[in-house]
Amino acid sequence: MDPWNSPELRRRLDLALESHRHWTGRDLVPDLAAPGTEARYESLWSMPRVLVSHGTQDDPIFWYGNRAALKLWEFDWETFTRTPSRFTAEAPLREERARLLDRVTRHGFIDDYAGIRISRTGKRFRIRQAVVWTLRNEHDEHGGTAGQAASFTDWEFLT
Repeated sequence: MDPWNSPELRRRLDLALESHRHWTGRDLVPDLAAPGTEARYESLWSMPRVLVSHGTQDDPIFWYGNRAALKLWEFDWETFTRTPSRFTAEAPLREERARLLDRVTRHGFIDDYAGIRISRTGKRFRIRQAVVWTLRNEHDEHGGTAGQAASFTDWEFLT
């Protein structure tokens, strides 16, 4: 199964990329194929850069993780996209994670996140220089959001 084949998922991925450009002034992935093309979503799925996004629920659930994210967190697609994003941080670090998300909400994005996360099987890893941004809901006249996304290339497993 190719997760990106859903029109709704493609729309959300386009929103994530457009929101990244809005907040940071740059493309997350330079020279990415045009919206709506198979090549665009295949590139996002298979790139080595981790890309994840969650919704706006009270306990936000991941709606996307590319292949690099699923491998890092040791999830399959079906399980990952039913997982609250808070479970990617150890319980003592969840308060730090909540502060991070609040900072992103206030400023639209940050590009200096560093922190420790945990895989499904308990492997701990440190993320560095992650970009975390708010997904803008352009159809909400009150400035509502459609979730948040994060992307990074720099991580190391901890012993």
